[in-house]
Amino acid sequence: MTSPFDDYEVEKAMRPSTGGFAFDLEAALASVVVLHARVPDDAYTAQTLGAQRLGNGAVIGANGLVLTIGYLITEAEAVWLHLGDGRVVQGHALGVDPESGFGLVQALGHIDLDPLPLGSSASADIGDRVVLGGAGGRTRSVASHIAAKQEFAGYWEYLLDDALFTHPAHPNWGGAGLISNRGELIGIGSLQLEREREGKSEHVNMVVPIDLLKPVLDDLRKFGRVNRPARPWLGMYSAEIENKIVVVGISAKGPAARAELKAGDVILAVNGEKVSSQTEFYRKLWSLGPAGVDVPLTVYHEGVTFNVVLASTDRAKMLKVPILH
Repeated sequence: MTSPFDDYEVEKAMRPSTGGFAFDLEAALASVVVLHARVPDDAYTAQTLGAQRLGNGAVIGANGLVLTIGYLITEAEAVWLHLGDGRVVQGHALGVDPESGFGLVQALGHIDLDPLPLGSSASADIGDRVVLGGAGGRTRSVASHIAAKQEFAGYWEYLLDDALFTHPAHPNWGGAGLISNRGELIGIGSLQLEREREGKSEHVNMVVPIDLLKPVLDDLRKFGRVNRPARPWLGMYSAEIENKIVVVGISAKGPAARAELKAGDVILAVNGEKVSSQTEFYRKLWSLGPAGVDVPLTVYHEGVTFNVVLASTDRAKMLKVPILH
């Protein structure tokens, strides 16, 4: 079977140079594999993320343990790993941590690839030269630098305190391995975003920092999820617009949908405390307790302000194929 990325290459000017690093670049990039996952058509996330998902994964364990970004394998019923020599090895989705965004896959066949050593994302500095490694070696990898380290709030009830941002951006970023100038894995590619810089628009990649993996790795391997109570989830997509939290979408059958909230609603307060940023909104929401806690919201809708209580839930309970052992 040929690799799904066979017809794809990064522009030559963006590729990393073999002699430009103090470690064996080719060997490090060989540890990044193509990850292909199939999700049932009627899975909860199929409509938003698709039933066929394609990305990258980095080998981090000698026994074929592969780290990727969680959205690639959420609800996956089948996973395949495409190796650089043309082999395809079946994998098993071990688990996903929705808080960090990481996903783990266990190869079910032999993978004779050296694992990438885990580095420290905290010690990475703005301006550091890095490689965002895609499966397929230098021709599918990007020589980048760390453009920013800062908080990142995602519209899907997601927050990172210290996300990494790299430039130039990798065109196939999902699950790509961020390799430091010491040859260590310091993050996993998650998103491509647009930013304004010096009056011009440019694309950057948001990368989940590897330090978030270390406290949860054992739990993900043993239990398929982190062994602590889940955060309360509302099933609400929101955006921060002019210091207001505006609902931009509602997840089907989630708590917000059951409470009949709608796109265009503005969230004014959580449990009586005003919120004016997404980070404030999430932190106040999660401070109320674990999944299942009642969440009192103050909402503005077309000239009317009202209070509503949402019965939060664990988002994993919405999945058709929960990744649990």
